[in-house]
Amino acid sequence: QVQLVESGGGLVQAGGSLRLSCVASGMFFSINSMGWYRQAPGKQRELVGTITSGGSRDYADSVKGRFTISRDNAKNTVYLQMNSLKPEDTAVYYCKVVATGIGNPRTYWGQGTQVTVSS
Repeated sequence: QVQLVESGGGLVQAGGSLRLSCVASGMFFSINSMGWYRQAPGKQRELVGTITSGGSRDYADSVKGRFTISRDNAKNTVYLQMNSLKPEDTAVYYCKVVATGIGNPRTYWGQGTQVTVSS
């Protein structure tokens, strides 16, 4: 079982920055991919960015050039640096981790952290 704890959300003005963190703990042998998703009111959850164990990154088109995903494997932590924030970035941001324990890899989700960007 893997537990994910997210932090760093909050209220920021348009053009500002925030940094989200997600720490994974529990019983696992390795963490495969780590990523961030978001869900705005009335909308489906969508990909923001992912990073593999080897460091390959993928981003949604809407955040390319503004957001940067990174990870610290020694700390089992994934970060999301968000710059030039826009009101449309307002959402609950969820951390997603694929980890391998006893058995096949499993997907785990954090509880979510609110990001609100005011205009």
